[in-house]
Amino acid sequence: MANKPTDFVTSLAKGLQVIEAFGADSPRLCITEVAHRTGLDRATVRRCLLTLHTLGYTDYDGKYFTLALRSLRLGLAGLASMPLPNIVQPWLDKLSDRIGQSCSVSILDGHDIVYVARAAQRRIMSIGLMPGSHLPAHCTSMGRVLLAALPEAEARTIIEESDLVPHTPFSLTDPDLIMDELARVREQGYAVVDQETELGLRSIGVALIGHRGQVQAALNVAVAAVQPQASDLVEIYLDELHRVQSGLARVLP
Repeated sequence: MANKPTDFVTSLAKGLQVIEAFGADSPRLCITEVAHRTGLDRATVRRCLLTLHTLGYTDYDGKYFTLALRSLRLGLAGLASMPLPNIVQPWLDKLSDRIGQSCSVSILDGHDIVYVARAAQRRIMSIGLMPGSHLPAHCTSMGRVLLAALPEAEARTIIEESDLVPHTPFSLTDPDLIMDELARVREQGYAVVDQETELGLRSIGVALIGHRGQVQAALNVAVAAVQPQASDLVEIYLDELHRVQSGLARVLP
């Protein structure tokens, strides 16, 4: 990291890197795998992991480390301190009850979206999603809504720096095609993603805009791909999404 302030704590930064190496797709890692994911040397990773284990933030079976329940305190404390989850959760709960589908709110974090609130009716993805979960922005409806709200050059930079390895045969992997899709999202005001993140999953998302006119987050409905066409989601769910979008526009900063 360039231009570190004089009070920058390098060891703390490395420890946080190690924690962030774990995820839904990598819940169980050995020292070598964490070193590969973080770019840190094995000795540093080993010290960080064993320190986290001593403090109760990781479990260790002699070879593999996993994040322990205590590590949830870090994420939950951050979420609890953010007003956005507290504001949107009641709206999500009511929307989910009305339409009988899972609904989520996320924010943009680098190349990913981070779920900050969720109301789940049933599990339709192979991975369990909850507040704090990450998914790639470029192939999700909420991610495309959030990317479309950025200046075009900034959105392109994020896409070109993203891991564009396809998740399914339907995934867009050409940056130009993804940018074309963002232009469409920007024009129509919503994003529909058809099985690009996971086979059998479709979603439709809209931006959540505060009363100052700035995009604060994104809202989506995710459903099993049982409709004849993905575009059917517009007719089925867009009005309900707009209803929540309008209501939250009066209370979001």
